[in-house]
Amino acid sequence: MRSLASIVLAFESVVLALVTPVMISVADIRPAVAIPVCLGLFVLALVAAGLLRFRAGYVLGSIVQVGAVGLGFVVPVMFVLGLAFASFWVAAIVLGRRIEEAKKAHEAQTG
Repeated sequence: MRSLASIVLAFESVVLALVTPVMISVADIRPAVAIPVCLGLFVLALVAAGLLRFRAGYVLGSIVQVGAVGLGFVVPVMFVLGLAFASFWVAAIVLGRRIEEAKKAHEAQTG
């Protein structure tokens, strides 16, 4: 579960960093607002990826998903990208749990 979730957060962090110039140039948001918001979410995504050993990493990752979707109010394409990454996030958690359960069942059978 952790590896899938970290992949989602890593790719999402790239998107969050790249949306900064879009907010400044296309959405006409002041750099003093756009940089802390977008790069703050970028850093939060990386920190969450590093903390995925703990429950706090998943909580922070979920906060990043809410923030990414929320950016859609400023840059409408972020509704699509944010919802896509939020879907990937949920899928990574659900599929990751299933994979871990299958591994445990397999180990119990063979062990």
